[in-house]
Amino acid sequence: MSLGRQNAEVVRKAYDAFNTADVAILMELFDDNVSWHTPGRSSIGGDYQGKEATLGQLGRFVEDTGGSFKALLQEVTWSDSGAVISIHRNTAERSGKQLDVLCCIVFEVADGKITSGRENFFDLYAWDEFWS
Repeated sequence: MSLGRQNAEVVRKAYDAFNTADVAILMELFDDNVSWHTPGRSSIGGDYQGKEATLGQLGRFVEDTGGSFKALLQEVTWSDSGAVISIHRNTAERSGKQLDVLCCIVFEVADGKITSGRENFFDLYAWDEFWS
C-alpha cells in the first residue's frame, strides 16, 4: 500500500472515531504537536496547537450542539507527499439553528499520525452564523 493510501486510511479512521466519540482512537491518531485551524469570525474559529487543544476544539463541536454534530465523510484523496484532503458534510442543530455545510480539510500525516488539519468551508458565512 502506498504512503498516500496509508495516510488516507488514518484520516478515514479519525472520521469514524470522531463520529462515534471514540476519544481513545483520536488520541492515538493525532500527533502530540498537531496544529489545527478552524476559520471564521465566530467564537469557534481559531488556531489550536497540540493534541489537547485540538481535541478540545473538536469536542466543542459536539458539546456545543448537544451531540448532534456530525462530519459525514464523502471523499478522500491523497498525495504521496503526506497530504490528505477530505470532503465532508457537517450537520448539526444548535439553539434552534440547523447546520448543513460542506467542508474540506487539508491534513498532513506523518508516521501514521495527523500532524496538521486546516478546515475550509464551502459556505463560511453559514458556518459562522450557526455558531453565533
